[in-house]
Amino acid sequence: MRLMTTTVPEPPHDPSIQTVLLAAAAGAVVAAVMVTLGVLGLKLYGGMLFVATPLAMGVTAGFALNARADASGVQTMAALGAMFALSGVGFLLFAVEGLICLLMSLPLAAPMSFLGAKLGRQMARGRARPATLFLGLLVLPLGAGAEVVLASTPMLREVLSVVEIDAEPDRVWSNVIEFPQLAEPAEWWFKAGLAYPRYASIEGRGVGAVRSCVFSTGAFIEPITAWEPGRRLAFDVAESPAPLRELSPYGNIHPPHLDGYFRSRRGEFRLVALPGGRTQLEGRTWYELDMAPLWYWQWMTDRVIHSIHLRVLDHIKRESERD
Repeated sequence: MRLMTTTVPEPPHDPSIQTVLLAAAAGAVVAAVMVTLGVLGLKLYGGMLFVATPLAMGVTAGFALNARADASGVQTMAALGAMFALSGVGFLLFAVEGLICLLMSLPLAAPMSFLGAKLGRQMARGRARPATLFLGLLVLPLGAGAEVVLASTPMLREVLSVVEIDAEPDRVWSNVIEFPQLAEPAEWWFKAGLAYPRYASIEGRGVGAVRSCVFSTGAFIEPITAWEPGRRLAFDVAESPAPLRELSPYGNIHPPHLDGYFRSRRGEFRLVALPGGRTQLEGRTWYELDMAPLWYWQWMTDRVIHSIHLRVLDHIKRESERD
C-alpha cells in the first residue's frame, strides 16, 4: 500500500516591525537616488520625479514588505507612512527641499505610492526575483534622461481675475499704476511662505516707465508696454523674485525649483467703465511653468496667482472707493 503525502503550505505570517522599517527604508532609498539624480543632477521637476518615482517607491516597499510575509493593508500603510517620513526628514536635514514643496507634492505622490505598493505585493506573492525589481527600477534614470532630452518649451498660460469697483475709471487708474502698503495677509498659504504682494511704485509715466511690484520675497521689475489712462496698463516682467520662501530647519534655503521653473512673463490691468460711474477692473498674468505633470501643477499655480490677483484688486477697490 502506497502512502500519499501532501505538502501543507506554510501559513502566512505578519511582518515584524523590523521588516516594516526595512521596507520603508528601501522605498526611501529609491526617493533619495532619484532626487539626487533628477533634481540635483539634471535639474528636472517632471513626471519621472513626481509620478514614476513615488510609484517605484511603493513597488519597492510593497515587495520588500511581502517577500517573506503577508502584510495587511494597515501594515502596508504603516510602511508607506514611515517611507514618506524617512524621505521627508532626509530631504529637510540635507537641505535638498523645503517643507512647502514636499507638502505640495504629497497629494500626487501618496496615491501613486499606494498603487505601487499593491503592485509590489503582487510581485512578491508571484515569487518574482529581486533582480526583476532592480531591472524595473532602471527605468527611472533612463526615463529621467529621456525627459530632459525630449523636453519642449513650456506654453504661455493666462490667469484672469475680475472685481467691480464703485468708482470711476479715472479714479481707479491712479491706484492701479501704484498703490500703498497692503495689510499682512490672512491666508495660510501666504503665511506659510508663498510670495505675496506688499506695495507697488512707478518711476516715470507712459510707455517706458518702470513699475516695481514688491512682494514678500523681492520685487517684480515691470517695464510698461501699454499706457492708456483710465483704460489699460500693460507691462513685461524683466526681473522676478523667488515664488516662495521655503520652510526648513536651516532657515531660508534655496532649492533648485525656486529658479526658473515658474516664470511670470507679462501682466495687464484693464479698466472697463460700467453704468453708474462704476468700473470693472481686470487683472491678467501670463506665465510659463516648467514642471510636470502640467495638469497638477498648473491647477495649483492658477489658484495661487488668482489669490495674488484678488489681494491686489481688492486693495485697489478699497483705496478707490475710499478716495
